Amino acid sequence: MTVPLPTDTTRWRCTLCGNLTRFDVTRASKVVEYVHLDLAGEPNVEEREVLSETIESVRCRWCNAVDQVELVDRPGAAS
Repeated sequence: MTVPLPTDTTRWRCTLCGNLTRFDVTRASKVVEYVHLDLAGEPNVEEREVLSETIESVRCRWCNAVDQVELVDRPGAAS
């Protein structure tokens, strides 16, 4: 099940317990990074471009439900 991302006017809500604030999100991403190594060999990502990203699952931190998330309107969001 693909879970839609929240927008400026929507947010996630667990359909089982009503949680609006705590979720574990599993993503698959394809990125290009510019990595700068210092003289000691420590890496530092200086630029990151996301080529594609998919949310694979969302788990509610309160009730542990997996993929029981819906999009609801944010309070005060203009419809």
